[in-house]
Amino acid sequence: MEEDDEEQVQLGFVEKPQIPHLLLPHLFPSKAGGLPAWLDPLNLPPHISHLCAFCGDPLQFLLQIYASIEGKESTFHRTLPSRSVKVFRCQSARSNPYYSSEAPKLDGTDRPLCTGVPLCCWCGTWKGGKLCGGCKKARYCSEKHKTMHWKSGHESECHKLIASDSPIVNNGNVIQDLTIFNNGLNKATWPEYEIVIEEESGFEWEKLEGNSSSTGTSAIVTKYNKTDEALQSVMDQFEADANKKSWVSFEERISRAPEQVLRYCRDATAKPLWPLCSGRPSKAEIPHCRYCKGPLCYEFQVCIDYFRDCFI
Repeated sequence: MEEDDEEQVQLGFVEKPQIPHLLLPHLFPSKAGGLPAWLDPLNLPPHISHLCAFCGDPLQFLLQIYASIEGKESTFHRTLPSRSVKVFRCQSARSNPYYSSEAPKLDGTDRPLCTGVPLCCWCGTWKGGKLCGGCKKARYCSEKHKTMHWKSGHESECHKLIASDSPIVNNGNVIQDLTIFNNGLNKATWPEYEIVIEEESGFEWEKLEGNSSSTGTSAIVTKYNKTDEALQSVMDQFEADANKKSWVSFEERISRAPEQVLRYCRDATAKPLWPLCSGRPSKAEIPHCRYCKGPLCYEFQVCIDYFRDCFI
């Protein structure tokens, strides 16, 4: 693809939040790690949706994007949270029972219009539908998280909570007691980051000269100092020219902003940035929309590699 023909892509980068309260749900953040900022604080995904399809354990929150669609009242608020292999889309009109129809002032005075459902005391992500059998206050999304919290310290705290009647509101949702929050939740979540959006076109890019079909692979690797043994081992295994060209194109594009964690574009012709030609799904393999039955279109992709430095 020629540079002049490239679609206008927005890139997301993670930064430690300068003002943490700006990541609360009623301020409509794009964020990674920490707790999800549910757009609809009452109607969370049903129980089976939050479980991993392989191991059956509750999934852990990775990131979410606030992606409002301009010009449509029904999509004035719209979030795209991604959890492992599951993505939950939520949208609401400008006038809704949860948030003010006016833009947030961002001065510390903004408040949600209602309190959300109680969340799991261990993960803080999913609805806490299970009560502790002792104190009847700590809530959990699953038996596994109930057991993990019990072993991490709730066993010794349980009797103290029996005498406490004051729930603590955190992140717009009732978490229960502050002791539970500090001794369980913070250990179970990944570090919290703000996702900052910038235009890809704002990053300088020096186009490589010469033919990339035969020598481009080594050239791009040398130019961007990616000559480590692991990468070279992968490159040596490439047998098809199509895969080589695809990899070089992928590296060229990513190298403009190596720390990007998100690529977002709603252009009608936009497509994912594939590292290889092999393994791409065919049109027949992509399901239709479960609501309108129309074809699905590309909107964003997550560049997962950079998260390793943030979360591991």
